[in-house]
Amino acid sequence: MSVNNSQSVRELWDDWVQSHDEHTGNKLIQHYMYLVDYHVERTAAFIPESFDKNDLNSLGMMGLFDALNKFDPKRNLKFDTYATIRVHGAIMDGLRREDWLPRSLRDRSKKIEKITQQLQQAYQRAPTAAEIAKVAELSTEEVEATVVDTLYANMLSTDTVVQTKDTEEQSNIASTIEDEFTPLPDDELLKEEVKHELKEAILKLNHNEQIVISLFYIEELTLTEIGEVLHLTTSRISQIHKKAIFKLKGLLQKLK
Repeated sequence: MSVNNSQSVRELWDDWVQSHDEHTGNKLIQHYMYLVDYHVERTAAFIPESFDKNDLNSLGMMGLFDALNKFDPKRNLKFDTYATIRVHGAIMDGLRREDWLPRSLRDRSKKIEKITQQLQQAYQRAPTAAEIAKVAELSTEEVEATVVDTLYANMLSTDTVVQTKDTEEQSNIASTIEDEFTPLPDDELLKEEVKHELKEAILKLNHNEQIVISLFYIEELTLTEIGEVLHLTTSRISQIHKKAIFKLKGLLQKLK
């Protein structure tokens, strides 16, 4: 049963705060399921297709239940914002526990990285996916998918969600490290330069790649939604996304 207007949502929250009734809680969960769907779809864009989306959905649901039970309506914070942190955090924590990168993928990643370094020295430029694929005896699509999958895995290590001591606030590990020197002008300047380079690099992508990057990262659509806009299958949009990220990976790593 869905909730169709804001008045109904307010009434459900009033009932939930007063009684924590299971039936009311289920209605709220159903109303906010779009948050789980959203994060599942976006996370699925970066991980191997072999990883079951149902597992991601279960992780997200755990985060949503956790958010509902711990949310304090008296605080100056929208539930959507609070739940987003919990849902995203639950999915990321689950992925880390599951070690979702298979051993075969890790081995392939090391092989591709070694070949990439060799070709970069030989060509004095970043090699293309096709050039790497030829040496690695893989398809171009396999190279692109492997690079994107492992790039996301590496980024997760600095995006680990932790709970601050004596509070229910969550943040990533990087943000909990005290930095007495922030902001560093040189670092800020470098970051701005990388952003500028990233914009220039995006302009060099082909038309479809530019559209997918724009709709995914700026408009925050899922790959399925982008497919509907471009009248392409989700699988095809995923291929375009991986190809674009492969081309931009060096700059993305610098920004991280």
